[in-house]
Amino acid sequence: MLELLHIENIAVIEEADICFRPGFNALTGETGAGKSIVIDAMGAVLGGRTSRDLIRTGAAKAFVGADFSGVPEDLPGLLENGISPDEDGHLLLQREMSGDGKNACRVNGRPVTVAQLRRIGGDLLNIHGQHDGAQLLDEEQHGAYLDRFGRTETGPYQAAYAALSEIRERIRALQMDEAEKARRVDSLRFQIGELERAELRPGEEEELEARRNLLRNGEKYLSALSGADYCLSGDDENAGAVNQLRDAEEALSGVRNLDGELAEAYRRLGALRSEAYDLAETIRDLRGAFDFSPEELDAAESRADQLYRLKKKYGATVEDMLAYLDRSRAELDAIETADDTLLLLEKKLGKAEKAVRAEGQKLTEARKQAAAELEARIQRELRDLDMNRVRFSIAFEEKEPAADGCDVVRFLMSANAGEDLKPIARIASGGELARIMLALKNVLAEQEAIGTLVFDEVDTGVSGRAAQKVAEKLAQVSRRKQVLCVTHLPQLAAMADTHFSVEKGEAKGRTYTRVVQLDREQRKAELARITGGSQVTEALLESARELLDGAEAYRKALIN
Repeated sequence: MLELLHIENIAVIEEADICFRPGFNALTGETGAGKSIVIDAMGAVLGGRTSRDLIRTGAAKAFVGADFSGVPEDLPGLLENGISPDEDGHLLLQREMSGDGKNACRVNGRPVTVAQLRRIGGDLLNIHGQHDGAQLLDEEQHGAYLDRFGRTETGPYQAAYAALSEIRERIRALQMDEAEKARRVDSLRFQIGELERAELRPGEEEELEARRNLLRNGEKYLSALSGADYCLSGDDENAGAVNQLRDAEEALSGVRNLDGELAEAYRRLGALRSEAYDLAETIRDLRGAFDFSPEELDAAESRADQLYRLKKKYGATVEDMLAYLDRSRAELDAIETADDTLLLLEKKLGKAEKAVRAEGQKLTEARKQAAAELEARIQRELRDLDMNRVRFSIAFEEKEPAADGCDVVRFLMSANAGEDLKPIARIASGGELARIMLALKNVLAEQEAIGTLVFDEVDTGVSGRAAQKVAEKLAQVSRRKQVLCVTHLPQLAAMADTHFSVEKGEAKGRTYTRVVQLDREQRKAELARITGGSQVTEALLESARELLDGAEAYRKALIN
């Protein structure tokens, strides 16, 4: 459950620590006091989308931390990211948001991305916002709700449908009119011929560049080798370094045994002469092997120009051009053998369609079984919410196979006795949508490991007896899950185990918001304010006391 929510510089909240308790937690306050800002802060620390406008005016950064207790180690989000709660089962989520859009996120001190934070947070807390009821109007969401409830295994169907889609895509790629096919074949043959005539070799460009550089500097190259050869080997008139080293070696040969230093000097002269001789041979070989001719330079320049022109059309390197050649050959072969390939694919297509329909039928049957159970569960929830005359049903309509299955799932309802079932979007009022969504959330939450449910003004469009039923339902849910609820209704606030007031004030020319946990007397005053507005009378206070007493009696009955 969520034990502590720490907020810094979020909108009008400069700093706040909210210590939530097990069971039912309610937050009340004047409109605009900042109740929804608390929910926004929760969404932020769970990895939700945020706006720079969320940062308090004048602050460079905003920060939110959430401490959860009793966190299981086997939550999918934790396992996927290699994170575990501490030894006491606590998990600390933190997010720092800067004005430049940068985020710093951590889980138990370990840096994570916003996406990782969102994945982990989704297993810990679920927020039902003010406008979530509108999702019931989107019939595309109905199938997703049903699959969540039934934990429907969609993998086999999706694999079959992916295989079918791949075959269809291959068939579409091969199906072209004859004129387009002829144009493409001519283009491919020209490109293949041009690249084949070029006789490209991997690594050729680097070799060519090195040779061109050498040929362009041929005279300097030969002059340098000739000079080095003369210095080392000399000519008929002058002795080179090799002969002079040999003369020096012979001069010391007669006295090399007289002294150790002379022997070392003689040995070093021998080594130098041998190295100089080898070097002279190497330079003579280089000089003899270099065959400079203007014709070879012209050929190298011509080849480099040819490669440059080909690269502009087929790739940045010789290797890229060779890869393009392979692809072009493969495409030409595919086009030329398209008729045979199409026949083969058509056979595979028929088998793939049968496989999709078979898996689709299994998926539909599984969904219908889950739908029967979900209908019964929702119907029970609606009775608890004072909607005894409402009928809820799930209808199936066959459709062509798609990524989500072979059927359209649609939620239907009848608001009054004797009326036909119709799509929810056509007949449900705002209050009915809120209660149906609450029923659906409760049913889904029972099957999930999420420990905390947050309801942001779930009472929209609800009043009177229905409001009392919603309060009782949230109290029932809070015996299994921690419930946090932002509300304007005294029935819901009175039913809470823990009541917080969100209050707006002004100090030093700045607006601020604080969150205060209320005791019983403070709760009476707050409930009276919610009921009667700014004029709190003794009658309103007495009514608030009765609400608290009735709520306490109901909670005790739940425990017993």
